[in-house]
Amino acid sequence: MDTVLRRAVDLFALIPLAFIATTLAAADSIPAVSSSYTTAHAAAQRLPRLHSLLIGHGGDLVFEEYYNGRSAAQPANMKSASKSVISALVGIAIERGLIDSVDVKVAEFFPEFFSNSRNADKNQITIENLLAMQSGLETTSNRNYGKWVLSENWVEFALDQPLVAKPGTNMLYSTGSTHLLSAIIERASGMDTKQFAQQYLTSELGFSLSYWTQDPQGIYFGGNDMEMTPRQMLKFGELYLRDGVYQGKQVLPANWIELSYQPHAASPRGQGRFYGYGWWLRDLAGMQVPVAWGYGGQLIFVVKSLDLVVVATSDSNPDPDRRGHLAQLYDLVEQHILLPAVQQQSPPALVAVTRQNSN
Repeated sequence: MDTVLRRAVDLFALIPLAFIATTLAAADSIPAVSSSYTTAHAAAQRLPRLHSLLIGHGGDLVFEEYYNGRSAAQPANMKSASKSVISALVGIAIERGLIDSVDVKVAEFFPEFFSNSRNADKNQITIENLLAMQSGLETTSNRNYGKWVLSENWVEFALDQPLVAKPGTNMLYSTGSTHLLSAIIERASGMDTKQFAQQYLTSELGFSLSYWTQDPQGIYFGGNDMEMTPRQMLKFGELYLRDGVYQGKQVLPANWIELSYQPHAASPRGQGRFYGYGWWLRDLAGMQVPVAWGYGGQLIFVVKSLDLVVVATSDSNPDPDRRGHLAQLYDLVEQHILLPAVQQQSPPALVAVTRQNSN
């Protein structure tokens, strides 16, 4: 009897130790709560369309919160923030010798659409023009978006738009331009764009792409409807922050990132806004900040001087409150994250993060 009792005592003594060890291990994986971003968190809680807010600093995830019923495992439709991903894929294709340079004429990839006189005046459009939204073609976005996505051939429709500016001059924002880039990647590589992205980009970052829309010919939608979780978006931003290096491997050429951040075109959308290769350049907190921008508030901010990446995702459904939400979201990032970081020259290492499990 004494032996049985002794074994029982020993067994129960081990339970709290195991429980404590597990609890401590879990706590160690979640940064401690700090007051450093309480104002950002409070401002985020007042945004009914906001889904997530993440901050990476020094290679660490230092803030992660989900709002309005969202969780870490739910992917976000990046909308036009996926244009920044398409730009990265073009850079990789050039580095791998699949595309000679950004100076290659678009007509070389679509001879069937340039074989007659209907598009002869468009022969000077280059890959760089598509990247910088300077093709000169009438936009397929905004008022023309519905007609474009309902057409039988998105590539043909985009190329058939009339020239309304000389290629390489005015910025004309058009998702048709980045869709042409997706088609070019497919023709240059012999792989569909999703397969190319997964083999040379996302698998290197440790994840796979989920849902992504295709056009009637099966070409993946260049510049829209790509899905990533907020943490995956953060990894993509971190890749740009680290000059294209992930875990010691050069995934994206560093010089491509430099080219992507150059203000190739002045935006007609407002003073202090420019466009690089698939990235918006916006004046925030006294800095020119590269931003991957998506409709409704899908955003990746990369701030090299602060060693900082900020990700936000939002409800992308059309709504009268959408524009007000975007303005408030930019204000949140600038006033409650970037400006304090500029003043301190370094954000704190540990701040509030979610307790939810994530992918």
